[in-house]
Amino acid sequence: MAVENMFWIGLVGAAIALIFAFTRARMIMTYSEGTDLMKEIAAAVRAGANAYLRRQYRGVAKFFVVMIIILAVLAFLGLVSPFVPFAFTTGGIYSGLAGFIGMKIATSSNARTAHAAHESLNRGLRVAFSSGAVMGFTVVGLGMLDVSIWFHILKYAFHADAATIGSTMVMFGMGASSMALFARVGGGIFTKAADVGADLVGKVEAGIPEDDPRNPAVIADNVGDNVGDVAGMGADLYESYVGSILASFALGVSAGYGWNGLFLPMAMAVVGIIASLIGTFFIRTGETTDQKNLLGALRKGTYIAAGLSAIAAFPLTYFIMDGNMGIFAAIVSGLVAGVLIGYFTEYFTSDTYKPTQELAETSKTGPATVIIGGISLGMKSTAIPIIVIGAAILVSYYAAGGGANASHGLYGIGIAAVGMLSTLGITLATDAYGPVADNAGGIAEMSGLGEEVRNRTDALDSLGNTTAATGKGFAIGSAALTALALLVSYVDIVRTKDAALLNISLTNPPVLIGLFIGAMTVFLFAALTMSAVGRAAQTIVVEVRRQFREIVGLMEGKAKPDYETCVDLCTRGAQKEMVAPSLLAIIVPVVTGVILGVNGVIGLLAGATVTGFVMAVFMANAGGAWDNAKKYIEGGHLGGKGSDCHKAAVVGDTVGDPFKDTSGPSLNILIKLISTVSIVFSMLVISFHIF
Repeated sequence: MAVENMFWIGLVGAAIALIFAFTRARMIMTYSEGTDLMKEIAAAVRAGANAYLRRQYRGVAKFFVVMIIILAVLAFLGLVSPFVPFAFTTGGIYSGLAGFIGMKIATSSNARTAHAAHESLNRGLRVAFSSGAVMGFTVVGLGMLDVSIWFHILKYAFHADAATIGSTMVMFGMGASSMALFARVGGGIFTKAADVGADLVGKVEAGIPEDDPRNPAVIADNVGDNVGDVAGMGADLYESYVGSILASFALGVSAGYGWNGLFLPMAMAVVGIIASLIGTFFIRTGETTDQKNLLGALRKGTYIAAGLSAIAAFPLTYFIMDGNMGIFAAIVSGLVAGVLIGYFTEYFTSDTYKPTQELAETSKTGPATVIIGGISLGMKSTAIPIIVIGAAILVSYYAAGGGANASHGLYGIGIAAVGMLSTLGITLATDAYGPVADNAGGIAEMSGLGEEVRNRTDALDSLGNTTAATGKGFAIGSAALTALALLVSYVDIVRTKDAALLNISLTNPPVLIGLFIGAMTVFLFAALTMSAVGRAAQTIVVEVRRQFREIVGLMEGKAKPDYETCVDLCTRGAQKEMVAPSLLAIIVPVVTGVILGVNGVIGLLAGATVTGFVMAVFMANAGGAWDNAKKYIEGGHLGGKGSDCHKAAVVGDTVGDPFKDTSGPSLNILIKLISTVSIVFSMLVISFHIF
């Protein structure tokens, strides 16, 4: 059978992933939620998360309507493909749906994880990880479904050839990226406003434990874990996954590989789904709460999945690419880079290793040195991911034949990104597991479960902090490769339409100015999201203080706090504050292109990709280390909970919250959305620019 008639395999891969996600979800629902109080708390978290997402989707729908009209006008004028407005819509719907399904199962799994941890640590891990697996396999299943359906529409309904499909579908990522940015930024602002507000007044001022039911912001904090770290992360990695495949489609056509160049990334994605599915069955642990053992349990599954993908890539590449095994080396370089970035992120953020332990030691001299130490650790942690990504780019480019033909080498970079993301099903599962474990700890505390249960949920929560940091490192690394592939696609589009416009020499003023604008955009975006968390958190601080002051008997545990007001304040604050940073990613590349032309846009993409990658690694790792330094002290080191060291570490963790859960993880979406917006509006910029 000719390769061009085998793309149905994408639909098979989608079906495998979605069926597995469905069976995991059904299995989770067979577990008990525990006591009536546990069920009541879980229901309150579910209600808050659903209310937030309903309001967010209503707001985002207005933006999508405006963008669809703009894209329809551009399509009418012949400045974008007529398919783009429709693909923009489906991408946004699938991206939002991926996050929504993940959040629904996460909010149904938190009490079940706490109750399972009452029975054994391994049982608690299995329930929480199964919830993460639903998220992971829903994302890859919907991603493959979206790509496959559009491929078949273009090929069989409109009889498009490989070149047309590759150059058209690379424009389809804008809808998914837009939805992902709104979900990530809005959810990140919500979760960190609640977390910071709860910590500052509850732990620092009132001296009550984390997740204490007397704290009015505690339900909002648990809601935030789901809307930010589950729904936001799902939408985020959905667009990374789809973006890498679409960029490889365009680069495969540009390299002259035809249908084979398009089929390989799809086949690799399907193989990755199967390998990830197998890897999930190897994740289990004993009853020791030692972080090294727990990390080893999760690492075993991800390493097995990566190994199986690498093994399967060999015959796939050999037969699809006619024995061009340099492309196999490019795929493996992406897989290895993903594993290495995950490992070194873990090294810098887990309290099992020296960096975070040494950061905890700085708490002896107060919060100032904790903050200085965390910033230093985050900056230091950027070196290895940069070297790893640089090595992956070199290996994939030259192994794929870049020395003789640049287009072949660039396809190698694109397929390396697909290789890195091929095992996303299990990688995202280990990430999305974290918020469920965090919620389980909160429910255990609020419902008064025994000390042994809280120790188990604390161990799972601490593991979740590390896996979340690892997942963010993985997402950022894949974003760098995907954004680079999209940058190359943009250059190819311009070269095809009007090669005379290209002058990407560093001495060309528009390129230089574009580089500066790209770097500035990253800092401006980070500033907007950080200040948004600060402003939203201030409203929570004021409200929590008011309730502590005015509700008689609250601190004595004789009265219940008003949880709903804090949830509503976080929701309204997040919806208001997410608009400016989200629009920045769409407005900047269009305005830059209209003023500076295509060369200015190329500079912008390069500046944003490089600066955004480094900044995202710095913020994610610094925030993760601050969080786990606090957990390390709470584990009985340096005086334990309530000590001066603990109070200093809480301040560091509070600073780190928006670093690791709002600004940092949003940056990888920013650099890809800027790239996809630039590609979609490329014809407008080619047709009209001042310089």
